[in-house]
Amino acid sequence: MASSEEFMQYVVDQLNSAGTITYRKMFGEYGLYCNGKFFALVCDNQLFIKVTKEGQTVSASLKKAPPYEGAKPWFLISELDDKEFLYHLTTVTCEALPFQKSKKKS
Repeated sequence: MASSEEFMQYVVDQLNSAGTITYRKMFGEYGLYCNGKFFALVCDNQLFIKVTKEGQTVSASLKKAPPYEGAKPWFLISELDDKEFLYHLTTVTCEALPFQKSKKKS
């Protein structure tokens, strides 16, 4: 089941205190970026945030699950109403992630 635009907008609203949140539609689901860094997915109306060592220090009890079949486990964020927690997890995660290298056109 593809994620809804309404759910995507809700997620962006909940995360926007962490920085500039943008997203791209990918195969019926969404990839999220914070200040230009890819850090999360919305799949089947569920938020998944990349696992980092730094992110694990925010909450050791975060559930992990693959966002799609064959994927590595990501943090599955079931509680979207706690903006302070989402801010902290998003900023810590994004600080730990590198910017993606731009692909050269041939």
